[in-house]
Amino acid sequence: MLLVGNLLRILRNIHRTRVYIPSQGPASWQAFLAEPGKQWRTGYSAKALAHCWEDNDGLPNEIAQMFDAPAELLLALPEHKVPLDGGNRDSQNDVFALIRFRDQTCAATIEGKVNEPFGPTVGEWFSNPSHGKRERMRHLCSLLGLDEIPPSHIRYQLMHRTASALIEARRFKTDEAAMIVHSFSRERMWFEDFVMFLRLFGLDAEPDAASVLTLKSGQRLRLGWASGNSDFLAR
Repeated sequence: MLLVGNLLRILRNIHRTRVYIPSQGPASWQAFLAEPGKQWRTGYSAKALAHCWEDNDGLPNEIAQMFDAPAELLLALPEHKVPLDGGNRDSQNDVFALIRFRDQTCAATIEGKVNEPFGPTVGEWFSNPSHGKRERMRHLCSLLGLDEIPPSHIRYQLMHRTASALIEARRFKTDEAAMIVHSFSRERMWFEDFVMFLRLFGLDAEPDAASVLTLKSGQRLRLGWASGNSDFLAR
């Protein structure tokens, strides 16, 4: 167990650099989790997501369907951290993917879900906010083109995952950004949270379909909910 623990710490330190090691299969993803021993469990999103993406050797079909043209995976980085203003905690995205469709490229953050909620609401996270939280909220609202702090029932995680995609789209100079929820829940748990998030932008959400808008900044943003194959929950 000591050797395994040391290996996980080494791999997490490697993940903080700009050098990435090719995956040897789904098990390679475990080391990059915030809590590898706790989060790597059969029936949960981290493990299901890893098996799904590795088995497809490219874009899972349900992710490819989020685009209005044949889509190709150029690069996928599990547990990709994106720095955000305010505080010292990055947004750790389940998958960051560079995707090509037609003559366009997209920087996409993928949020894996089964039964796990999207974390605290804006009202919970922003209750009695510190200076750092105020700075972060201003940063997120600016990136998302929001004129005011979202209603208290909106899930904070959906805000910073989408902001991560926008930040990385600028960094890689892609044509658009995307935030896609990759859900393996048979009951589509927490879909209503996604619906309410899209309403911030005047959009209607439908499962297995993407909505596209252009933000005030001029950035094009794609938002979608993709239903994953629940067979991966048994892996």
